Amino acid sequence: MKATDYLKSWAAIYRKDLTENIMPFWLKYGLDHKYGGIYTCLDREGRLMDTTKSVWFQGRFGFIAAYAYNYIEKNPDWLAASKSCIDFIEAHCIDAHGHLYFEVTEDGIPLRQRRYVFSECFAAIAMSEYAIASGEKEYATKALELFMRIKRFLSTPGFLEPKYLPTLQAQGHSITMILINTASRIRAAIPDPVLDQQIEESISAIRTYFIHPEFNALLEMVGPNGEFIDTCNGRTINPGHCIETAWFILEEAKFRNWNKDLISLGLQILDWSWSWGWDKEYGGIINFRDCKNFPSQDYSQDMKFWWPQTEAIIATLYAYRASYDEKYLSMHKQISEWTYSHFPDKEYGEWYGYLHRDGSIAQPAKGNLFKGPFHIPRMMILSHTLCSE
Repeated sequence: MKATDYLKSWAAIYRKDLTENIMPFWLKYGLDHKYGGIYTCLDREGRLMDTTKSVWFQGRFGFIAAYAYNYIEKNPDWLAASKSCIDFIEAHCIDAHGHLYFEVTEDGIPLRQRRYVFSECFAAIAMSEYAIASGEKEYATKALELFMRIKRFLSTPGFLEPKYLPTLQAQGHSITMILINTASRIRAAIPDPVLDQQIEESISAIRTYFIHPEFNALLEMVGPNGEFIDTCNGRTINPGHCIETAWFILEEAKFRNWNKDLISLGLQILDWSWSWGWDKEYGGIINFRDCKNFPSQDYSQDMKFWWPQTEAIIATLYAYRASYDEKYLSMHKQISEWTYSHFPDKEYGEWYGYLHRDGSIAQPAKGNLFKGPFHIPRMMILSHTLCSE
């Protein structure tokens, strides 16, 4: 099959799956018409298991619904769903310091707050994407203001409780990489030099501190100056996170008229991370590896979660778009065929989230506080766009 025909066929699959499966499932079973926002703790059939609301997903689905509206079709139900999630965040999910909660009750009573700013990141991209979809520019301004709060929270000593005691000085890949995407999505609605500066700083940190060529790996945790920490945590490779970072960088390369230096960096990270992550025996992207090939500490280390697969689908398409190297089209075929043969639930809709290493189902729920309508629909929207290009 010609590359153009192959890409057209996948573009059609992604669009159909999004519009006829994923979005209808969450609008039917997840959307809360009483209090607003989205429930995500749904069993295989879409029945509500727990009314606790993930604040992550108020922002995540607020973003997805507007993103689908902007790039797939002008469905008014999607725009209304995005607004419902944003309204719920603004009414219930922000404390007196402007810091967002992690869990709240269905009617918005705070239950838990974590020492991270991921809730803020997802809320910000929801507001910026909704601003583009609705034309209501004040939401772009809100997104930028929230980003400035994120910066302040991260730079204020003691505001966010550190993960370790002062005896271990470390920095994490997760927040470094997520700020690239957060700034990029806000920039699409409201350009500002602080966003460009953040993207540059994050990419520089990844290149300078987190990439360790001696292991052909991007590590999840390093010392303040990129020092290798020879512990189980310090040796951890999270292939899914690294592959996600690769396409964040390739997306920025595209924004900069296909900047060759960023293409090279993104492809290097993808190649290394694919090598660590692709399971040569069973297929799919594995959860965790140790850069010295010791046994991984994490109990889910050899499982296949939904989100690393979707990030690999996006990354291989971006890599092909950036390089037109046929190997990335082959990698896309590998990961797409494996993913689509294991994760979609043909009987009740949506996708499973948690598989054993051999691809058998570990548990059949469609959502919880961490899995919901984000990675899967984002993959479909962005991959449809890339294939169509």
